[in-house]
Amino acid sequence: MRQELQSLPKTLADDVARNLVMVARLIDEDPEAAYGYSRVALRLASRVAAVREAAGFAAYASQKYSEALAEFRAARRMTGNVDLWPVMADCERGLGRPEKALDMAGAPEVHKLDKAGQVEMRLVAAGARRDMGQLEAAIVTLQSPELASNSVQPWTARLRYAYADALLAVGREAEAREWFAKTVEADRDGSTDASDRLAELDGVEFTDALDESADSGEAAETEKSAESAESADGGVPSREARAESAGDGTSDTAEKAGKAEKEEDEADDED
Repeated sequence: MRQELQSLPKTLADDVARNLVMVARLIDEDPEAAYGYSRVALRLASRVAAVREAAGFAAYASQKYSEALAEFRAARRMTGNVDLWPVMADCERGLGRPEKALDMAGAPEVHKLDKAGQVEMRLVAAGARRDMGQLEAAIVTLQSPELASNSVQPWTARLRYAYADALLAVGREAEAREWFAKTVEADRDGSTDASDRLAELDGVEFTDALDESADSGEAAETEKSAESAESADGGVPSREARAESAGDGTSDTAEKAGKAEKEEDEADDED
């Protein structure tokens, strides 16, 4: 890409490069934002193949398959490279044309792909079979030396996952569990949810610790509020308690006054 940008004036090349960097940075976590940066780069340098390719991937990640396909075709015309063939076929799937994707899977271009590209094409073809309701055919499509190999390659986890999911779709649960377990072994960076799928098959349920903490916090707050209300009731006597307290005080005063009056009468008698 750097070499392609060297054909541009330096200031323009720098602007394009900055936008392409943002595309690469955001495409997984925020595809729409990445797409926006790709459109800027495209306006600045539409004749650069790397820009067309980046715009294609950004559109693909945003599920704008027609636009993505157009950009991939433009990039391929500029370079003559077949590396984009599998993702172009997957765009056909996204556009609701799985038959076209299958045609591309059988095209001569596939033989020009490297091993990773051929595995990717196999995944796309299997997906197209499933789109057409051909579940057993999807399983057969995925069966390959790459699937049977014990070595772990960059594509291994995705290939095993697709196979496990296809098996599960036809009710072969025991085999699906075996292949989800094999996927977990190969998925070193956690790119799939194979561990969750495996746990689901084993009947394991996960509890969200954050939800538990929130519930505990609400319970503690409720208890604290109740204690505060109880304390408040104890500090301010009720109307009945105040009346009773006032009554007790009046009776005590009257009793003392009567006693004093009696003592005064006795003193007068002595006189």
